[in-house]
Formats: sequence, structure tokens, C-alpha cells
Amino acid sequence: MKDLSSAFHYDLDGLNRNAWRARAEEIAEEFGSAERIGSGHTSLFIDAGRTLLVTFESVARVRRANDDKAPLGWSFVQSHGWSSLTLLSDANVDWFRAPALFGYFDRLIDDGFFDDFDQVLFFGAGAAGYAAAAYSVAAPEARVLLIQPQATLDTRRAGWDRRFPQARRLEFTSRFGFAPMMVETASQVLLIYDPSIIEDAMHASLFHGDNTKHFTTPYLGPNAPRALVVMDVLPDLIEQAMSGALTTLSFATLWRARRTHLPYLRTLLHRLELTDDHDRMFARFCRQISAKGNRPLFARKLNELEGAGVKI
Repeated sequence: MKDLSSAFHYDLDGLNRNAWRARAEEIAEEFGSAERIGSGHTSLFIDAGRTLLVTFESVARVRRANDDKAPLGWSFVQSHGWSSLTLLSDANVDWFRAPALFGYFDRLIDDGFFDDFDQVLFFGAGAAGYAAAAYSVAAPEARVLLIQPQATLDTRRAGWDRRFPQARRLEFTSRFGFAPMMVETASQVLLIYDPSIIEDAMHASLFHGDNTKHFTTPYLGPNAPRALVVMDVLPDLIEQAMSGALTTLSFATLWRARRTHLPYLRTLLHRLELTDDHDRMFARFCRQISAKGNRPLFARKLNELEGAGVKI
């Protein structure tokens, strides 16, 4: 392992999908390894420090949502000197349910790959959160950070989740199947989800081991990972999760960033509009937000409430 924090550079911007994939694999091979896994997945390993971040992402999401068009872990190679193992999916939404992946993680286990690291964190969101939880069993005592994960989409256990018809062709009952069972050997499992999204809350409720801690983000919405990126708190969440420092108090401090996140504030505004007998609270909320800057929607609503005789 090498200190690559200063030597690891990359530029993946402005490339089409095929050129992006080819360049990402070249970079991984230069600083570690790249491997095609079956017909739909790729692993990119950057061999740096003795701290390893394992992430599950789709090519489309990386190219669309990540600021530098690079796998999430690569920024931590630069900023923290961590090693990075990225599992990439060709599909836009993928639960990483493929026999070739089962074999890949079997090989990592047999080779003692994870034993070379002092700290390991598995990270994923949504479908990739399911995968991060499921495959974390390959590294006992790892930490696991999940955002809005599915626990399973086996209809016998989660038939109430009808959001993903494309998952009906997949099986969730064989190896690495039921995510809450797979995280039982983790040292710590950290779940972040919006309890106002019923399906996400129900999936989260299936993760209830003694090693599991829940952090709720009411009204953050269905795309919490992107919201946390925009709020600039995701890097801190990952850093604290890796070191075991993510607590109720530290999360509450990071969660304060929602107070300036306009999509969250709009959602809260619309929620308050639907409530009865809370006009004064609604008006105070609009005044508080309007005072922070150019917020015409909230200023307009405040004027409407004051015009209707609401006293703050």
C-alpha cells in the first residue's frame, strides 16, 4: 500500500460513457486494479492506505451526480489517503444480485483481501445500499453506512414495496440475500432515511440488530443521497462513520444544514400548508426563512398569512 493522497490525479469530465469507462479502468489499473465481473459489473480498486472505503454505485449515477464525475471513493483517496474499492453497475438501478458478484466476493474472502485493512466501511444508497449491506458480510467487523436502503425485495418479506417492478425478475433468497441478516457480523450499522417515506421506514425497521443505529431525516425526500451531497454533509457522514464517531449528537449537528437547503424548506412549507390550526407556526416559519435571504416563495406566503390576520 502506498500514500497516494498527493500522487492520485484523474480527470473524467467531458467523456462519453464508453470513454469514461475505459479511462476509469485505466486509472484503476495504474493505481490498483480493475476487473469486469460478469456482463454487468466492474470493480475498481485504488490501493492506498490501510483504511478502505467500499462503495456500490451505478455508472449513470456517478457520471450524473458526482461532482467530479468519478467514483465517490476516489475523492477520499485524495483527501484522506484511503484505499477505495468501487463496485460499478451498468444498470441505472441495480441491487447487485449476480452470481458473478457472489464469486467475486468469495474470492476476496478466500484471498484475505479485507484482512489487509485496519478499518473498512461499506457504503451505499437505495438499491446500492442493499448491496452494501448484503456484501458487508465478506468483511466481518466492518462498519456499514446505508442511506435509504432496501432490506430485500423478496415478495414474501417486502411485498408491500411496489416501487421497483424491474426487481421482480431478481431473486433475493439465495446467497447474500437478506441484507439485515448479512450485517449481523458488522461492528456498526448506520442507517439514514426519511421516515415520512413509508416504504423506506419499513425497510429500515427490518434492520434492528444491537449493532444498528437509525438516523432519521424527516421530509428530506426520496433522493436523500443527492440532497446530502448538495448540503455538503455526505463527506462528513462518511468520515465519521469510518472512524466510529457518528453519533446522535454529531448527526444532529450535520443535519442542521437542512435549514438552508431550499428543496427541504419547500417540502416543509407544503407540509405546513396542509395542516389545520397552525397558522401562527406557519407564519413564524415563513418569517424565519425569509429573513435569511432571497426567499420570495416564503415571503409571499408570509404576506398572505399576515393579510389574513394571522398574528405572529
